[in-house]
Amino acid sequence: MSGPLLVVDGDSFAHRAYHALPKTIKRAEGRPAGALVGFANMLLRLWESESPRSVVVAWDTLEVPTYRHEAFPPYQSGREFDADLLEQLALLPGLVTAIGFAAAKGAGYEADDFLAAVAAEGERRGGTVLVATSDRDAYQLASSQTTILQPARGGGELVRIGPAEVQERYGVEPAQVPDFIALRGDPSDRLPGARGVGPKRAAAVLREHGSLEAALAAGRFSTQAEELRLMRRIATLDASAPLPSLQGHSPGGVGASSFARELGLNALADRLAALP
Repeated sequence: MSGPLLVVDGDSFAHRAYHALPKTIKRAEGRPAGALVGFANMLLRLWESESPRSVVVAWDTLEVPTYRHEAFPPYQSGREFDADLLEQLALLPGLVTAIGFAAAKGAGYEADDFLAAVAAEGERRGGTVLVATSDRDAYQLASSQTTILQPARGGGELVRIGPAEVQERYGVEPAQVPDFIALRGDPSDRLPGARGVGPKRAAAVLREHGSLEAALAAGRFSTQAEELRLMRRIATLDASAPLPSLQGHSPGGVGASSFARELGLNALADRLAALP
């Protein structure tokens, strides 16, 4: 089995591309194109640098709530996306498949869930997995077989995160990350966490008890027990998300360049046409 299995958090990198590139980048009929161009170029750079045996790009379904939103209505509330970004997010899964990679998307699941599903399947098959995302929830996936590729702050470089790096940054093991998030909270997702508990105390509780459930059994956080169990469930990625075929994918071909050219992305079309 040659090369790692690569799974990419499409929404995460599309957002980065949209905010990093000038809004003056346009496609046919003057429509916005920065996220499309930036994301496609990033994906091709990953392909060239990592030589994966297969690539899956995971996407949120923004129009349909997940069980997380239904169980905890404040979850991710208040997020607003520019109309130009939403327009490009709708086109990106089609561009990904035209390029020659697999797209994973399904109502009720977040992109993160597909990351977990790909990592679990890749490990089951005995290979190595690369998970490209800026979302630190994915730290729970780090293992001897699975490495997180996380964009460095202020640059395009990707930092490799394994179990040792999770321990260094959070003070817990990857398997404890959902418990850690439940206790510490996550402002970006509007998860409140345990009252008065920050990252250092959350890590200390888990070093002492091993898990959130064990801490609750010991009488800790008794007034928030059910809320914290819910927060842990929300923070746990769902590896049962349905996956497309993980058979080998490679970019390029007439279909890829034609799709890009139809969108008016001529420079990208030329790059795709030139791929071996």
